[in-house]
Amino acid sequence: MKARRVKGLDPDGELAPNAQRIVAVRLGELEALAPPALESAEGKALHDMRIAAKRLRYVLEMATPALGEPARWGAKTAKALQDVLGEIHDCDEMLPRIATRIARLREADADALRAAADDGAGDLDPSAAADAPGGDHYRGLEALSAYLTARRAVLFERLTDQWEELEPQGFAAELLQRISDEPAPAAPTDAAAP
Repeated sequence: MKARRVKGLDPDGELAPNAQRIVAVRLGELEALAPPALESAEGKALHDMRIAAKRLRYVLEMATPALGEPARWGAKTAKALQDVLGEIHDCDEMLPRIATRIARLREADADALRAAADDGAGDLDPSAAADAPGGDHYRGLEALSAYLTARRAVLFERLTDQWEELEPQGFAAELLQRISDEPAPAAPTDAAAP
């Protein structure tokens, strides 16, 4: 997902107003990506939402000295979203790998059983399945696949709960308001001045 361009930045201006513009754009990205991701539960949409949460978090963390405590609060909230989205992404990455491994085991077992078959019988005895070399591996991989599928569902519920808590509270609007209202940090005093 390509980040939206932030318009109106003043390279010679103060950090706080520029950071506020960047935060507003990054919040807009997150808000735009959340509904389709949460409605579809599709891996790519959730991954894009995670990237948006990560970008928001990082800009808030970097701008905390200029934007104050509200930026720290926003970064913590974005990190919580990013963390659960990252865990879901890990499940999405592992499940196809497990399926591929199971398919390879199945193929190797079929080849091994075929090679051990009595060519003159014209069939394969069902009891030969007990001699499949990868048989013990299937149970573990199938159990892991079931676990990751269930974990993903639980994490997705947690994500939707987190988002449903933020939305009614107007997280984005509140964050923008709070970082705009934060008084500028005091300028350091020159200790050597008379």
